[in-house]
Amino acid sequence: MTPSKKMNSKSQMIYLFIIFLLFQGCQAQDKKNEKDIEAIQKSATSIPDKVSYTNNVDFRLAAKIATPGVVHIKCYFKSQTQQNQNEDKDEFHNMPDHLKDFFRDDPFFRQFKFQLPQSPQYDSEPLIGSGSGVILTPDGYIITNNHLIKNAYEINITLFDGRSYPAKVIGTDPQTDLALLKIDEKNLSFIMYGDSDSIEVGEWVVAVGNPFNLASTVTAGIVSAKARNINILSDQGAIESFIQTDAAVNPGNSGGALVTLEGKLIGINTAIATPTGVYAGYAFAIPVDIVKKVANDLMNFGSVQRGILGISIRDLNSTIAKEIHIDRANGVYVDSVMVSGAAKEAGVKAKDVIISIDNIETITTSKLQEVIMRKRPGEKVKIVLIRNGKEKKELTATLKKQESSTKIIKTKSLDLLKDLGVELVEITNEDQKNYNVRNGLKVTNLYDGKLKRYTDIREGFVITSINNRTISTIKSFMEAVAAQRGGIMLEGKYADDPSYYYYAFGM
Repeated sequence: MTPSKKMNSKSQMIYLFIIFLLFQGCQAQDKKNEKDIEAIQKSATSIPDKVSYTNNVDFRLAAKIATPGVVHIKCYFKSQTQQNQNEDKDEFHNMPDHLKDFFRDDPFFRQFKFQLPQSPQYDSEPLIGSGSGVILTPDGYIITNNHLIKNAYEINITLFDGRSYPAKVIGTDPQTDLALLKIDEKNLSFIMYGDSDSIEVGEWVVAVGNPFNLASTVTAGIVSAKARNINILSDQGAIESFIQTDAAVNPGNSGGALVTLEGKLIGINTAIATPTGVYAGYAFAIPVDIVKKVANDLMNFGSVQRGILGISIRDLNSTIAKEIHIDRANGVYVDSVMVSGAAKEAGVKAKDVIISIDNIETITTSKLQEVIMRKRPGEKVKIVLIRNGKEKKELTATLKKQESSTKIIKTKSLDLLKDLGVELVEITNEDQKNYNVRNGLKVTNLYDGKLKRYTDIREGFVITSINNRTISTIKSFMEAVAAQRGGIMLEGKYADDPSYYYYAFGM
């Protein structure tokens, strides 16, 4: 056995230094184990050359880059009958034919499908929906709209070249209407992220999608506006800060790409504003800076890690500006500050006007919400605000975790019930026998509101479902009403009456 030699002090120092570096490297690797889509993109491709906006506009580069990165998504849903059977609920079997025809022919209620449960067509055939999606990485991560794939039991992806794959849902975020899918393939064409903050109103953009099942359709337009809130997302805490464009977008474009002339992704096409159901010049896309945050969180955690400030806000206007003596009419007015919230701890007060977050101008509430939702709990943000009409302050807030609040839900429920003019209670076991129902809410009091103004509903009526959705609690009632953007149809019964009654009104 050969005796080991003692290390001199210099050798020991070098040895310890190497061990220290290795330890630090391991620590850094642990902190950096999250995947980042933008980093994956940059390592997989070269950035295209800048395109001139001063010469003749040419859309060919954008179309060439973006088209292979947009996929056709086909979703399969259970028929209404199958859904009803799964939910074990009362059917519309007693609805009179003339009433059914009335609702089917009225454009206001055309969204409802009142088919007889026994219909063989709806018993055997699934419902099929289609739209678009955008490939984000070479290994098959795809971003699309949540409303497109919600409740689908099967999702099929067709690439630009015709290859098809089953897709797995990695995660969804109803608050931004985004969903992340994954297909099992490599070396796919994808679309590089752009920068939606730097995009300017009047700038040329290109929309790529599959409208009316017409694969790989390219249309062009300009950015018409930014940070638009059009109130189409019903989920509590929904974030709307759309890029508005006049590029032609139609049903089937949902989930498709909005790109710059360089072919970089700046938005996910989501909605159109139209009196006819088809293109009328107004289309809306979710900004890519929201997409980046949501896609990374869904890929790494399966849900979005959302930080909040803890404030109640609204857009500043000339009326409020006069009341607080401020010499401007845009910005975000702070109505109230949550106790123990991030804003409160940072020093934000009611009647402050926030004008920027992290050096990004916030002239509307939708823009402020967009900037904050990109952050995670624990991250710090710099807030610039105006106090007492003229005093400019800079504060730093550490965002807190978003938590469900029973108090908020209860307040929203009371506001909704007040608007409808109704008091409701959950039915008892005795009510179940008297009404011959298994679930429902009983109308105990009616006062001035939409139900009294627009329907003949009477006290004692038990609401069993709303728009084919089973109702058994105040929470389920609120969620069912809030999920609708147009017509509301109540189904239910009166005591000792075998007939089902239907009451319809608009929200």
